[in-house]
Order: sequence, then C-alpha cells, then structure tokens
Amino acid sequence: MLINHAVSGTNLSDYSNEILASVKAKNPAEPEFHQAVQEMLESLDPVFERHPEYRTAKIMERLVEPERVIIFRIPWQDDQGTYHINRGFRVQMNSALGPYKGGLRFHPSVHLGILKFLAFEQVFKNSLTTLPMGGGKGGSDFDPKGKSDNEVMRFCQSLMSELFRHVGPNTDVPAGDIGVGGREVGFLFGQYKRLANENTGVLTGKGLNWGGSLIRLEATGYGAVYMAAEMLATRGESLEGKLCLVSGSGNVAQHTVDKLIQLGAKVVTLSDSDGYIYDHAGLNPEKLAFVMKLKNERRGRIKEYAERFKSATYTPVDPGRVDNPLWDHKAQCAFPSATQNEINGTDAQNLVRNGVYLVSEGANMPTTLEGVRIFVDANILYAPGKAANAGGVAVSGLEMSQNAMRETWSREEVDRRLHQIMKKIHSNCVQTAERYGTPGNYVNGANIAGFLKVADAMMDQGLV
Repeated sequence: MLINHAVSGTNLSDYSNEILASVKAKNPAEPEFHQAVQEMLESLDPVFERHPEYRTAKIMERLVEPERVIIFRIPWQDDQGTYHINRGFRVQMNSALGPYKGGLRFHPSVHLGILKFLAFEQVFKNSLTTLPMGGGKGGSDFDPKGKSDNEVMRFCQSLMSELFRHVGPNTDVPAGDIGVGGREVGFLFGQYKRLANENTGVLTGKGLNWGGSLIRLEATGYGAVYMAAEMLATRGESLEGKLCLVSGSGNVAQHTVDKLIQLGAKVVTLSDSDGYIYDHAGLNPEKLAFVMKLKNERRGRIKEYAERFKSATYTPVDPGRVDNPLWDHKAQCAFPSATQNEINGTDAQNLVRNGVYLVSEGANMPTTLEGVRIFVDANILYAPGKAANAGGVAVSGLEMSQNAMRETWSREEVDRRLHQIMKKIHSNCVQTAERYGTPGNYVNGANIAGFLKVADAMMDQGLV
C-alpha cells in the first residue's frame, strides 16, 4: 500500500519552507531550480526529523548553493564571416563524492536557472549510481540546428578556450546533453587536448576509437527501460506485449525504443519540438533505423516519419493547448524522454485515465510537481529521472574508469555493468522508501537515498 507522505506540496516543515523561501529569494526568475529544490524537500522532512545533525551542519543549505558557477562569453564566426556572441556556463554544484560530472547542453533555452536545476538533480543522480562522481552541468544558449560542421567546430573551440581552465579528469568531467552529441564532444575534446597539452578523460561520450565506451550512446535509454523492467517485476510482470508511449526522438528516445523493441514491447509515439507521430502499427527495427538516420545524420523533423510510413499520423504542436496530445493515448507504459516539464497535471491525469501504470523518466524532471503528485496518488509505478535516467551518467563513469586504466571493455561487459547498476538503483529506492515509511514510493526512495550518501560525505569532510 503506497503512503502518500511528503509529496503533497503542503506538508513541508517550517525548516524546509524556510530553505525553499530562501532559495526563491536568492535565485529569482529560476522556476526550474525552485521546482527541483521543492521536489527534493518534499521527500526529506522525515530525514531531517531522524537526523537532526544534518540540520545543525546546514547540509541542505549548502547543497542548494553551487560550489562554483562560471559564466563567460563565447565569440565565434560563421561561414559568412559574421561575428556572433553566445553565453557559456558551468555550474559546479557539489564535489563531495568525486569530480563534478554532468553534461553540456547547447540550446537557445539555456540559462543559469535551467543549468542550476540540472546540476542540482545531477548531484543526487550521480549519488544513486554508487560511482565516485559529484554533480555539475553546463552549456550555452548556442543553437546547433542549421549550423555547418565548421561553424559548430569554431563555436566548440571558442567555448573550450575558456572552459579548459575549469575542467579536468580529477576536477570536472563534462559530457553531452541536448544539442551536444559525438560531433560536438569531438571538437571540444580536440581543443582541450591542444590547450592543456594532455590526452586525458576530460570528457565522456568520446568516439570509440579515441577513448569512448561502448554502450555510452545507448545507456540512458537502456537504463530507463531496465528500471521499468525492475519495477514491473515487483508486480510479477514484464515489458513483453506492453503498449508504450515515448516522447522525444533524440538519443535517449531512440535507445529507449531500441531496448523496448528488444524486450517485446510495442512503441507507438515519438516527437520533436514541432509535433509528434502516432504509429498504430508500432515501431520496428526498420522504422527505428529511419528515425536514427533522420535525426542523427540528416537532422530532419519527425513529421517525415509519417510521410514515409503510412501507418503513422503526425500532429503538429498547438501552442494554444494546455496539454500534450501525445500523452492522451491508450497505453500501459510511458517514457518521457524529451525535456523538462513536458508532462503537466492534465497530461498526468490523461495518462492515468488511459491506463498507464508505469512511468520511467528518460529526461530530466519531465513531470511538473502537480503531475508527480497525481502519479504518486494513483499508486502507479513511477520512477523519477534522477533514478530512471541515471544509466547515462553511470556509463560515463565506466568510461572514466576505462580511461584511467587505459582499457576498453566489451559491449557485453559494459551492458552487464549498466544493468547491475540499474538493479542496484531500483533496490536502493525500494528499500529506502520502506525504511522511511513510504513503501512503493520511488520518488521518496530516490530522493532520500541520493541525499543520504551526499550528506554523509559532506559531514565527513567538514564545513567546506
């Protein structure tokens, strides 16, 4: 029986409310960061009651303040010789467990508040992997869409000309994120190597023939599916035959679909920022290969899928709608894999009404606070992003290990380790939720388990 404790949004203690009020006052116009902090605090009051030493040591007050924030300009020149100026960021949130670790995002929507929310989430996600990694995040408001390879290269080189001073294999190890794939990581790594005069594992997501790890591309999507399989197993079920909704069409969505197909599930949706497709026949390996070529090589739009496959219909985004129609189809499982806050309260109600009883988040914080409460109240199997999508950073950690040892592990070895890490994350969430009086609540389990490891490390290391 699920106990809906500490996820109501109205049950915060005076102590937690004071922290949240301080965060909002010190960080105005950063709603995503406020949301991430509130979502954590709504799980942590039982921890503060049981461990008053965390309050005395001001652990949470320190966790909401980044250890360091770097903001810098990025001048670059396009192919026509025109000068452009973008803004670059690196939020080094917490290093209690190891070097800062987290992706770089290139997207016009990037601003400090988005990156602080992502870095804050990353701290606890990395904690859950059990690997020695702190949390950070960075990026730029640069838009790689429509840019030539040479323009992207010049931009990446300009960015790394500043960032190289603040990163390193034992300090901060960035990776890819939205807008930063293998091409961008290659350009960033090449410039770091030139400036720092060393060939070290300062970035993850590298090419396979120069330090990258097998399974890294697949890891976030595969991990979200492995998490879903573990949750279903608690009810004696598997993914075979399950009808699944997947949002996004980038790396995470592609490999979520790949693993779901392998496990016998039927995936009927994909999307991008322009709209979504619904394929009543379901995706198969041929259709997925088309999507991968469309998105990874041609950088096209998902509407072309419906033009190519007649079993699919395309629905463009309607700015006037308060809900996303992608989430209003009959299904059993949902894998939000696009971006933050893509599932609001109405979407969550639609999902539950249409029979969805499992949600595994491939994206970071894709569900609003209202949506989270609806899922928890409905007693569905709901894994928040910091647990469900930790597979990506887990394999980044494995890439760091391989780099340090100058070794390359087989695909089977990395996949085995990824699967084991996701099993450990699942069991840790389940056991922690039970220990703190909310059995079956993966939100509380993930938040508390992630927090405890970081908090204990901070206690051990003194007031820093």
